[in-house]
Amino acid sequence: MEELIRRINELASKNKAEGLTEEELAEREVLRNRYRQAVVGNLRAQLDNTYIKDQDGNITPLSDRMKG
Repeated sequence: MEELIRRINELASKNKAEGLTEEELAEREVLRNRYRQAVVGNLRAQLDNTYIKDQDGNITPLSDRMKG
């Protein structure tokens, strides 16, 4: 993940300084999509492991509450 972010930042700096070639624009898009997928996947995993305790003491997975 660190390498992915480093490369995205390199491309961002180069874009500001001198612009990007078509290949670099395509690479940037692929890297950004990979990063987004990783963030969404991590968030989804975190939410899947989140539970809610109601006033009666019942504990329900957040995912079950979102469905119904």
